[in-house]
Amino acid sequence: MSSVSPTASAVTDPPLWSPSPQRVAEAQLTHFLQYLKEKEGVELSSYPQLQDWSVENLEEFWIAVWEYCELIGDGPAGKPVLVDGDRMPGAQFFPQARLNFAENLLRRDDDSDALVFWAEDKVKRRLSWRELRALVSRLQQLLKDQGVGQGDRVAGFMPNMPETVAAMLATASLGAIWSSCSPDFGVQGVLDRFGQIEPKVLFVPDGYFYNGKEIDTLPKIQEFLPQLPSVVKTVVCPLLGRPQAAARLPKAATLEEALAPYTARDIDYLRVPFNTPLYVMYSSGTTGKPKCIVHGVGGTLIQQVKEHRLNADVRPGDRVFYFTTCGWMMWNWLVASLACEATLLLYDGSPFAPDGNILFDYADAEGTTLFGTSAKYIDACNKAELAPKGTHDLSTIRTICSTGSPLVPEGFDYVYENLKEDVSLASISGGTDILACFVLGNPIGPVHRGEIQARGLGMAVEVWDDTGKAVREQKGELVCVKPFPSMPLYFWGDPDGARYRAAYFERFPGVWCHGDFVELTRHDGVIVYGRSDATLNPGGVRIGTAEIYRQVEKLPEVVESIVIGQDWQGDVRVVLFVHLRDGTCLDEALEKRIKQTIREGATPRHVPAKIVQIADIPRTKSGKIVELAVRDLVHGRAVKNREALANPEALELYRNIEALRQ
Repeated sequence: MSSVSPTASAVTDPPLWSPSPQRVAEAQLTHFLQYLKEKEGVELSSYPQLQDWSVENLEEFWIAVWEYCELIGDGPAGKPVLVDGDRMPGAQFFPQARLNFAENLLRRDDDSDALVFWAEDKVKRRLSWRELRALVSRLQQLLKDQGVGQGDRVAGFMPNMPETVAAMLATASLGAIWSSCSPDFGVQGVLDRFGQIEPKVLFVPDGYFYNGKEIDTLPKIQEFLPQLPSVVKTVVCPLLGRPQAAARLPKAATLEEALAPYTARDIDYLRVPFNTPLYVMYSSGTTGKPKCIVHGVGGTLIQQVKEHRLNADVRPGDRVFYFTTCGWMMWNWLVASLACEATLLLYDGSPFAPDGNILFDYADAEGTTLFGTSAKYIDACNKAELAPKGTHDLSTIRTICSTGSPLVPEGFDYVYENLKEDVSLASISGGTDILACFVLGNPIGPVHRGEIQARGLGMAVEVWDDTGKAVREQKGELVCVKPFPSMPLYFWGDPDGARYRAAYFERFPGVWCHGDFVELTRHDGVIVYGRSDATLNPGGVRIGTAEIYRQVEKLPEVVESIVIGQDWQGDVRVVLFVHLRDGTCLDEALEKRIKQTIREGATPRHVPAKIVQIADIPRTKSGKIVELAVRDLVHGRAVKNREALANPEALELYRNIEALRQ
């Protein structure tokens, strides 16, 4: 997850939005401050004070989160909270606590909505809490009969639909490990992921909808399933209504057939140690097979519940929407809202089908309280000149979250001018590596144009320069100098931990270096300028790629862009590729205007040496543009993991470009 803002000099005052006294009084963060005062004798009056206290008193803070959020389990009372807290990696939170992830998410048992599901405008369904528990119970019995137990893997090649949530919960109820990817992944992409972890049971759909079309997944499943010999049972979940699909797969049954022998009963929750594996997540890089990142039961739960309740202000009865697929960590983040007794609003398909308004239609129809999306979606709405504020009610939305790619300052303007004026706009950033956020929203604080509001509670986030010195109001590396519960347990297939240590602790030993190029502002907010490994370095000056995107994509002719540094004559030159609107060509006048816009909005050093028109921009399944893959192609290096991309064919556009030879 990444969100981006302008240079510090461009940050404006006063804030774009500030919460009303009533909103501050009602926020769960305010209630948490009161809880600390009453229970712990800690008197704090602001988010920055709380953030400081939380990282200076890690044990007291995380116990308070457990108790305030009423986590279910054999808790921390009288037991160690943090062991080896001076070691990163190696620190362990709550080593003697035991809990079950699914038990914490299935708190309710009534007839109110637990899940609402839209597959574009084609399928609309809802499950009550009672119905969800019944489905999880029957799935748990099915998995048990297939030999699934603690430590076994269950995988989903699934759309974002209710059965996916239920299958994950059934897996977690047994102390087993869940892993998923979305059905738009190619055959090799699935094998690169599930082939490493060897799942015992696989959930697949009979197809899915995208942009109004029915997409048949059966040919892909028929190709990859024989190459996953560990799978003893495949369960085909209905979406398109094609029950015959299961008959064409080995060891497969429809969901209805698979569950026929079982009736709902009380769910048997296996409480496991806090640091027991829960999820396997995957890096989305293009430099080889994805890393399999193993996350724990307790760390995932306590971190995500903290973020939902304290930073996103999710309350019981809220209705939480996030546009995501099951191949992106935001799905895992979204699902944890159930632990807050909130309703999940699931959506699968194109966010613009059929007329560009469906997500806002959904928000109105279902009373969304948290509307989560990507910065690219906000930018696309802006370019399409959608103004939902004038066409939709949206009165129930309290919070809009944005993540996944740069939210430029103009994106902040668009939200307040065209979506809703009285809303907490939370730009959030963290990632698959931590299944959580390093920086995110503050519901009782102001929103400044182009800034992420706050550092996470209990997250000792600092910005370091190249010498390892903490800095403020200047660019540097985002680091976390103390341990936190949702650090990965380990990487799959990395027995001595060498790959794990190299990924996060090589740059600054004993300190988590996240790989984001950031700045801590005078408001105690954060600006993210892009990934450190994609940072440009012309003439030895570090430039964040987002600084250039922000300027270029103001221009109406530019749909999107991607920028890299090309090794050239002993230095690095900035090369900008632009994807233009249909019918637009990169002529001398437009090139001059692009350079002028960058020069005036940033600095002369940001101006690209070369601008090249391109027909498409390669991106990962979660929508992130892949600067490193393009850089490798331009330099004649191989791109190994093309299956990580949503549009791998776009890479060929960057090979052997004549303009880059001169």
